[in-house]
Parts: sequence; C-alpha cells; structure tokens
Amino acid sequence: MCEVPDLGEGHGVVNLTTITGAAYRIRNGIEKTACEKLAPFTEIEDYDVFVKREYLQPTGSFKVRGARNALLTLTPEQKGRGVITTSAGNHGLALAQQGDELGIPVMVLLPENVSPLKVKLCNRYNATTKLAGRNATEVRNMAIKFESEGGCGPIYIDENENTHVISGQGTMGLEIVDQVEDVDAIIVPVGGGGLLAGISVAVKTLYPDIQIIGVEAAACPSFQAAMSAGKPVKVKAEMWLTLAEGEYLALMITRVQLSHTPCPLCFAVREEHIALAVLRLLEKERIIIEGSGAAGLAALIGGYLPELKGKRVVVPLCGGNIESTTLGRAIERGLYADHRMVRFVVRIGDRPGALARLLHTISSIGASVKDLYQERTWLNSSVYNIQVKVVAELRNAAHGKELRSMLLHRYHEDLQWNTTNDEG
Repeated sequence: MCEVPDLGEGHGVVNLTTITGAAYRIRNGIEKTACEKLAPFTEIEDYDVFVKREYLQPTGSFKVRGARNALLTLTPEQKGRGVITTSAGNHGLALAQQGDELGIPVMVLLPENVSPLKVKLCNRYNATTKLAGRNATEVRNMAIKFESEGGCGPIYIDENENTHVISGQGTMGLEIVDQVEDVDAIIVPVGGGGLLAGISVAVKTLYPDIQIIGVEAAACPSFQAAMSAGKPVKVKAEMWLTLAEGEYLALMITRVQLSHTPCPLCFAVREEHIALAVLRLLEKERIIIEGSGAAGLAALIGGYLPELKGKRVVVPLCGGNIESTTLGRAIERGLYADHRMVRFVVRIGDRPGALARLLHTISSIGASVKDLYQERTWLNSSVYNIQVKVVAELRNAAHGKELRSMLLHRYHEDLQWNTTNDEG
C-alpha cells in the first residue's frame, strides 16, 4: 500500500481507504463518467483503447472530484472561514462551483497573465478572484500568506499537495477498474501530479500488474525533471508555450508525488501530437477536449508506447475547457501534423497573369488556398520579382506530394516548400 506521510495540518495519508472514503463522500456531487471503447482510427488501430469521459463532469474536468472531497472534509469552523486556492484553470473553477453548491466561500488567486475568460468562469460561481503574482510560485506564496493571517484566514487547498484532493482524484481509478475488465495500462496526463498519484495508489493497490504511465507536454517536462532530480525542481517555461495549459507549472511538483507515486514511466509528448489528438477527437468523436486532457491519447498517436500494441489501454479525457482561440490554433497545428495543411513560398515574376497561373496550378489538383501574402519590398532578388507566401489545405500527405511535384516542375529553385519559420 502506498501512503503519503503526514505533511502537517490539512494533510494526511493517501491510501485505498481514503480513496474509497472519498468515492462515497462525493457520490452525489459528481458524475460517474462513462469509460467506453474508442472507435479506432489509423494511429491507434493496433491498440485496444478505452476513454474515460471526464469532460462530462459539472465543470468540464475531473477536478471536481478532489475539490468536492476537500470541501466536504472541512470542519464547520473551517467552512465558515472559507477556502482559498491558486489556479489558472480547472481546479479553481471546480472549487468555485463546488463551494457555491455547498455554501462555502471560495477565493481564487490567479497569475497576472491568466485568461479573462477563466476569471469570468470562476466569478460565475460567486467566487472571489484576485490577481496575485506573475507566476504560479508567487501566487502560491500569496495564498499561504492569506491563510496564515491572524490564524483565522481562509483554508488553503492546494490542487497538487492536499491529500484530500489527491484522494478525490484517485476515485477515477476506482471507476476505471470497475468499468473496464482486463486493463493492461492507464495513461495519465501529468500536471502537478495529483491525478497521477491518486490513480496510482488506487489502481496499484488493487491490481499491481496494471501499468500506470504518466504523460506531459515536452514544452514543460516538469514531472520528468523532478523525478530525475528526486526533489521538486523549477522548470523554466511559460504557460503559453504549450497547448496543454493544464500541464504547465513552475514549481508545483511536490514531495507527495515524488516520494509516493509508483510510476516507473513518464513520457513527454510533442505539441504536434497533442494538437493531432485534439483534432482526431473533434473529427472522430465530435467532442472538444483541451490539450492537457488529450495528452494521454497523444502518447499513442505519436507512437511513444509501441510496447502497448495489442493491449487494453485506458486514457482519461481529463477536461474540455479549451478557449475558442486556443482551439483554433490546435486545429490548425493538428492539420499541419496530419499533412493536411502546408506552407510554401514561391518567387514569381511581377507581371500580369503570374499570380493567376500559380493559383491555377494549386487549384488544378483540388488544393485550397487558405492564406496568401505577396512580398514586394523585403527581397534581395530582382525588383521585377515578388515572393508569394501560401498556406494551402490538402486531403492528405499524398496530396501534398502531388502538389509539391507540380510546383517544382514549374518553379524549380524558386519554390521553398513547407517552411515552418518566419523566413521569407
């Protein structure tokens, strides 16, 4: 059995008893979401994949499990003081919603670069929101200061270190093994590590042979860095570097997860695979999943786990709270990763009909121009030439090869194919 040592007031142990207790405690306030077989598509056809639909929870993510459990374990005096948390996303939203439902005041401290939409969502549930620092570490320190003021401040509920939260998240693991028989592996997205720790304790206690695998965004591999160092480490990254916003953290990997998460494997998945996972779920399942919520599926799509081919794998779809602008970026990045969008640059003569001939060549094989820009000034070539930057939509990789072949035949060295930077 895996236990977390006593970490002081507000903390305790995480074991099968605390997780089963949490499952009973929160049963009337959360959804027992479906765990269903995913219709196969090309990248996952060699795996037997089931998805746990946590995006169907009341606030659109699994975070309501830990939030409700933590609130229900407060004493009457603590409930009167209210609670405070730090979050730029789903934990703050879940705590706000559950606090509103249970009549417990909630204050959410946010970093200065937080999306206005996330502030609006927390306010919808009558939570008090405050901007309290430039990054997660500064905001967390401010929350601890609020709690300690006069000994009667709001109770701080950390999403990654509070063991009542971790026990609540672990209830997902109990549901998975109850809903799906003969599970070989569960692929868990890793942010602060609370979900990974909770599921690991629950599942490994009952079924030691089930493999628990963590996945995180390569743009911020904080869990891998902490596991390698054997202690919490600071990963230099910015929230906007990854589509998996829920997996961004600077110094939030705690001694709880480091010491007591039986997780021998953790993989960092690249942005294009996260984007492709979001796109596949949108097109195949007609569901919208945020980048961090789709990270587990991204690990299969990207071929990071070939040893699981032929095995039964469960992937939690952890959340669906993605902003519309971010969704648009994810779709376009996914189309590029799927070879259905290409960017190229062609130098043509600045003469009547030259651009029309280029566009005719593109349209003649059914490619669609999504964006086009003509550069006349910032060039080193003849003043009678222009540079045309084109973004085109394609059917697949073979279609792209056909287009490239036609353009090379006509424009030769004047073609720069599939440029991915800002060079002319």
